[in-house]
Amino acid sequence: MTERAGEEGVGMHLYDTARREIVPFDPNPDVTLYSCGITPYDAAHLGHAFVFLTFDLLQRRLLDAGCRPKLVRNITDVDDDILRRARELGVHYLDLAAEEMARFDSQMAALSLLPVASEPRATSAIPEILSLVGALLDSGHAYQSGGAVYFEVATFDRFGQLSHLPRPEMLRLAAERGGNPDDPNKRDPLDFVLWQPSAPDEPSWQSRWGSGRPGWHAECSALAMRELGATVDLHGGGTDLIFPHHECEAAQSESVTGKTFSRHWLHAGMVGLNGTKMSKSLGNLVFIGDLLKHWEPTVIRLALLAHHYRADWDWHDEDLDDAAARIDRWRSAGRGEGALDEVRARLDDDLDAPGAVAALDDAASKGSGVSSGAALLGISLS
Repeated sequence: MTERAGEEGVGMHLYDTARREIVPFDPNPDVTLYSCGITPYDAAHLGHAFVFLTFDLLQRRLLDAGCRPKLVRNITDVDDDILRRARELGVHYLDLAAEEMARFDSQMAALSLLPVASEPRATSAIPEILSLVGALLDSGHAYQSGGAVYFEVATFDRFGQLSHLPRPEMLRLAAERGGNPDDPNKRDPLDFVLWQPSAPDEPSWQSRWGSGRPGWHAECSALAMRELGATVDLHGGGTDLIFPHHECEAAQSESVTGKTFSRHWLHAGMVGLNGTKMSKSLGNLVFIGDLLKHWEPTVIRLALLAHHYRADWDWHDEDLDDAAARIDRWRSAGRGEGALDEVRARLDDDLDAPGAVAALDDAASKGSGVSSGAALLGISLS
């Protein structure tokens, strides 16, 4: 059963990172969405799945409301991390990317993520990246130094409009997340690289300011504008991308187009283990592939949906036991549309998946079949 969008629109309310409050999200029926994807140099973990599940849930609710969402999720197939990993393994970086993307796509399909409209690679956008960098240089927003091209944040007076962070915190996060504020070629430590020289064993493309490869932030601006236009309805990813990645994306994009880059910013919280954020550097990752060896994919999906997308939370193996027991109760209740409207209402209230799950629990406990409401969450009870 699909609820068609009428003259009043979708009627959703979502938290907007830039505005720092829950606001109406009521786009036209043709909705443009951009989600930052993975750098395919290692297996997908729970943190990845939680972010992409958030966008899948939004996509499902928009479809249910009669909208036509176009979700683009990029692939960063050239950057420092993938080149370093390929060097360690002694393989070509694109071969590594192809292998990891095949594994990622298989695992996300197992978790019942809907297909995205497109999944473009960074290496597919070199012409668009070159045009972006050239336009920023020509307009005075960028400069050449030490063989690289940098965006000059002083030329964009709205820098910080998304993260709202004080400068010391920006500098700390830039150092932690690859921004290299100590680079002596920069005019300002917060300036960020748009184009950089390649090491001898790294891929390189010709440009009018020298051969090299793109900076991380330039890729997403070029892909988003190529695939969806100058302005997207909603853009996001994990909260670890707010600064510097998304802040820099917005600055360089709006400097070129003079238009709002994204009307709405949505970010999913971080998943931790034993009180610490999961990360490759700490070696505390829980991999989706390992979970799929022992658990029904639907159970894994429901275990993630038990947490609100904006929350930072800790993973516990007991989450899977709880999800498995919940699915058994829902299946025992049989087929039906019990709590379907309540599930819709909860999703419209800042994608409140835990609230939707609770509504289905209540309906099932009263003997109402909840298969339709579960299906809206991407949970098959068949």
